Order: sequence, then C-alpha cells, then structure tokens
Amino acid sequence: MSSRRKAISRLVAAPLLALGLLAGCTPAEPVFKSTDISGTSYGRTLRLTDHHGQERTLADFKGKVVTIFFGYTQCPDVCPTALSGMSTVMQALGPDADRVQVIFVTVDPERDTPELLAQYVPAFDARFLGLYGTPEKIAEVAKEFRVFYRKSGDLAGHYTIDHTAGTYVFGPDGRPRLYVKHAEDPQVVVADIKALLAGK
Repeated sequence: MSSRRKAISRLVAAPLLALGLLAGCTPAEPVFKSTDISGTSYGRTLRLTDHHGQERTLADFKGKVVTIFFGYTQCPDVCPTALSGMSTVMQALGPDADRVQVIFVTVDPERDTPELLAQYVPAFDARFLGLYGTPEKIAEVAKEFRVFYRKSGDLAGHYTIDHTAGTYVFGPDGRPRLYVKHAEDPQVVVADIKALLAGK
C-alpha cells in the first residue's frame, strides 16, 4: 500500500475508532430518581411552631433527612395521599427512619389550629410534625419555597385550597437536595432517602 493510501486509511480509521469507543461508554446512572435541586436556597427563613408549641427551624434537625410538604388538614385527597405515602416510606426505611423527619406545613392557618394539627398529622405516623404560624408567616415561608396556594369556593369558611403538591427533601447537612413529585412510588423515595443518608 502506498504511503498516501496508508495516510488516508489512518484518517478514516481514527474517527471510527473514537466512535466505537464512545459507543461502548454508558453514561453513569443518576444518583437520585427524584428531581435534584441541590444548590438552591429553599428554606432559609423557615421558622414556624410545631403542634407541640415549640418553635422550629431546619437547624433543629441537623443530621437528619427532612421532608417538607405544604397542605391543610381538610384537604380531601392530595394531602392524605402524601402523608400516607410518607408513612409507607418510614415503615420501609426500618431503623433508618429514626434519621428522617417528616414535616407538614399548613397553608390554612385560619382553620388548622395546633390542636387540630396534633390530631391530624401524627395519625399518619407519631413522628411526623405539623407546623403552623400566622397567615403572614405562612405566606413568607411559602414564598421562600415557591409554593403556590389559593382559597377556592365559599371564603366564609367552607372552602378548599389549591396548592403545590410536591415534597421538598433536605439532606442531613440541612441543604435542599430533592423535589419529589406528588404520589411518587414510595420505593423511589426510600431509595433516594437512603442515598442521602449514605452521604450522596
């Protein structure tokens, strides 16, 4: 073969070889199944009162994975579904559940009294905490999390509330890490929480 032909062969073979090598490379599997929100700044102003009457901030739960859901006790379906799902997650986590704190923040402070939250939230799991505050404080926290909520219907007292239905997950270091869509498969949430507890 002439030197010219050899040179042409090498030029053709090089990119084909590169393509072959690339084809053999598979991208790494994502660590999490839920939406990764690492690097965001949610939760900086979270300072509310729990259903035991104790003021709470995210710093109180340092070292734990914290999940936060915004809802209200008279919610007909979305909120019970979310809390039931997290109850299933906690059961599946076994001993690791002791390193997880589930928080329910009311978006209906006018009706969700501490007494009502104390009955409603722990009914799903005794370790769950319900947080409340003044309407102004709830609005401030919801804005921080970019949570939408709006009363719908008879505003004299017989109303429902349209609201954001996902769950925020914070890592043991107190930073926001994941956003879990509503009605996600509990096993997906279990896997994501275990990854966070493992330091991912």
